[in-house]
Formats: sequence, C-alpha cells, structure tokens
Amino acid sequence: MVVAARRRQIAFFIALGSCLVALAVALNVGWIIISWRTGALLVLGILVSSLIITGVVLNTIFLVREIRRNEQHDAFINAVTHELKTPVASMRLYLQTLQSREIDDVKRREFYISMLADCDRLTGTIEQVLHAGRTASHKNLQQRVPVNLRDLVSDCVTLARSRHHLGEDSVRFVDGVNGSSTAVIGDASELKAAVSNLIENAIKYSGANVDVEVAVAHSEPGRIAVRVSDRGVGIPPDELKRIWKRFYRIPGAVAARVKGTGLGLFIVRSIAKKHGGRAWAESQGAGHGSTFTIQLPAAPSA
Repeated sequence: MVVAARRRQIAFFIALGSCLVALAVALNVGWIIISWRTGALLVLGILVSSLIITGVVLNTIFLVREIRRNEQHDAFINAVTHELKTPVASMRLYLQTLQSREIDDVKRREFYISMLADCDRLTGTIEQVLHAGRTASHKNLQQRVPVNLRDLVSDCVTLARSRHHLGEDSVRFVDGVNGSSTAVIGDASELKAAVSNLIENAIKYSGANVDVEVAVAHSEPGRIAVRVSDRGVGIPPDELKRIWKRFYRIPGAVAARVKGTGLGLFIVRSIAKKHGGRAWAESQGAGHGSTFTIQLPAAPSA
C-alpha cells in the first residue's frame, strides 16, 4: 500500500510538471506570436519563459528524487530493524530457556552455537551500518600499506565457507595470476570488507544450490581484478546501475525473501573508488546468475 501510494505521488508530480512545462511553452509561443515586432519584449519573454520552464523541471526532478529517497530510507529502516530485532529475540529465547529449564550438555552447546551465530549476525549488521557511515564521510584512505590481494581474497573465501558451512565445491577460489604479484596499496580491512560483501551476496542470492567462484586475475596492464560469479537469481539489465546506490534493493519477491540493508554494494563501490579502482556488475538477466568485479591498480614494483 505504501509503495503504491508513493508511486501515485511520483506519477502526480511528473504529470504536474509536464503540464506546467507545456503551459509555459504555450505561453512562450503565444508571446512570440503576439510580440514578434517588439524585439526587447520578445527577448525578455523568451528569457523569463526559459527560466520558468527550467525551474519547473528542476522542482519536479527534486520532488521525485525526494520521494524515492524517502522510500529507500524507510525500506532501510525496516530492514535494519528486522536484522537487529531477529537475532536479539532469538538470543533472548535461548537465554530464557536456559534459565527456566534443566538442559543437558549437548543441547546447551547447541544453544551456545546458535547464540554465537546470532551475535555474529548482529555484529555484522552493526559493522555494515558503521562502515557505510565511515565510507560516506571519509574521502581519503586512513591507511596506505601494501596488501597481498590474492591472500586477502583466499582468507575471505575460507571465512565464508566456515560461516555458511559450505564445501570447496560450493565456494571455489581460482588463482588466475600464475604466481605473479597481486600487491595493491590500500587499507586491508576495507578491502576485506568489500570482497566479503560480494561473497556474502553471491551466497545469499544463490538459493539452496550454492555455486560461487571467486577469482583473482590481471584484467589489464597495471590492474588486478577480483571477480565473484554465481549461478543465482541474476539481475535485470535495467537494475545493473541502480544496485550500487545506498539503501537500494531490487524490488520483487526475491529481495523480500533475502534479508539485507541495501548497503553492501554501496560500500563495495565506495571502497573501490577510494583505492583508485572501480566496481561493476554483469548479468544476462533474471535466473542467469551474475558476476561482480572489483578492479584495483596494482602496486608499483620495487
């Protein structure tokens, strides 16, 4: 209902702006026809009409963007609320059970493992929100040190397998650099956050059959690329650029089933830009999987 109401608001402002622009153009044309013999008035009328048209167009664009931004903010708040509330409620239930009943050691260990998983989920959500704030406010890197990108990506793959209890066949690491240097200059913690976000997204959107490939390769001279490919739900072509916006999530049933804050890809692209690189996505459409790439400049050789 809320989404439908906002779409009606957007349609209303677009229609209103179009009508006002048409009216301004009609007045402009009428003024030219009536005052074509008076040069000064003609020039003045054209300038005033042009200013009016420009103001109406800019105002309409601003209103539509504000409506969409408010919609994304509301979706973000709802997602974060769910991501914070669900693990807290789960841990509370486990603790109440431990407090009110006698639990055997095996069941108690299962409860501890579940509560630790909920803590990790809660910590991950909080860190993602904080990381997004830091990424948006700090333009320059705080730490610039040589980072072995191949080892960093390998560690991220191992961590993802352990966290989701997946085997090497489900999340594969491909070393495509043939032993050559993969050093980049940057912040290791930020680069790890970017790669981990891409791997987590690939796993989440793969469904039950996880088939993810993470590769490190020299994409072009002086550039090192990290590619994360999956065989999941895919991305419609018209969404390939929008997904990098802060708070944005692809509308539809798939996004509703997969929980998230809409910050992961925004963080990835921001980190890539801060390191002098770029990030992009490729997909043949819904149901055909997707490939996300981070390309970074290689560190200068000694």
